[in-house]
Amino acid sequence: MHFNFIKILDIYFESMSSIFLIGASIRGKIKKAWYMGKPLKIQKIPKQPLAVKAYETLVKKIICLEYQPSQHLEENQLVEDLGIGRTPIREALVRLHGEKMVESHPKKGVIVRPITLQNTKAMFESMKLIELGIVDIAVDRDCTVFLEKMKIANQAAQTAVMANDVFGLVEANHEFHMNFARCSQNEFLIRAVKDIRTEAKRLSYLSYDNVIDPRKPLEIHYESVVDEHDQIVDGLANRDAHHVKQLITEHILTFRERIIVFMTS
Repeated sequence: MHFNFIKILDIYFESMSSIFLIGASIRGKIKKAWYMGKPLKIQKIPKQPLAVKAYETLVKKIICLEYQPSQHLEENQLVEDLGIGRTPIREALVRLHGEKMVESHPKKGVIVRPITLQNTKAMFESMKLIELGIVDIAVDRDCTVFLEKMKIANQAAQTAVMANDVFGLVEANHEFHMNFARCSQNEFLIRAVKDIRTEAKRLSYLSYDNVIDPRKPLEIHYESVVDEHDQIVDGLANRDAHHVKQLITEHILTFRERIIVFMTS
């Protein structure tokens, strides 16, 4: 009886596999369950928690400046904007507060973290100091895994450029620099870079989404960013600390100048 049923299953799967692409592993599980007399358990794909959905949506709106710096985030409005209940939104705001993307004030409530010249200057100072220091450590470590991830992130940046996806470009750029930080294999430096680069996301969006220098169209700026990323990867692979430091310095300086021009224009 078992033999006949299994043969029928095989014939059925063979006839249906071209339509439904039923894999051998799935067939094996069904037959094993039949032999053992146990019901087959179908794994369900877990739904994304609402708090995570609220967080990711708010992050995108803040980075893309849909929610402006210093804007008050009123709970009822967020519920309406996101179509999500109050509890997951509150959980998302707590996480955003920990990442310094929003601030809480006694009278104003929750506001989007302001962008100020003072904070921007301090951010670029910290970025340069820490990322140059990472180079000295990274060239003495085995960074193979992280260099590959940096290449993947830079490919994602190129894809975002081709799709005119500025937010995708910001995220890919962030991932590139986080994997650069991981080359240090130092949790304190990685954490510091994460704080700085998270702060820089909105500024990156401003830089990538605006023609700041008429002499340098955005397409040229995008190409130079991707090219500099490639050179940084090659420099680390060759353990050329001096060259990588030059690239990092120029990379940060270009970013800083674009933001300063934008903020003071």
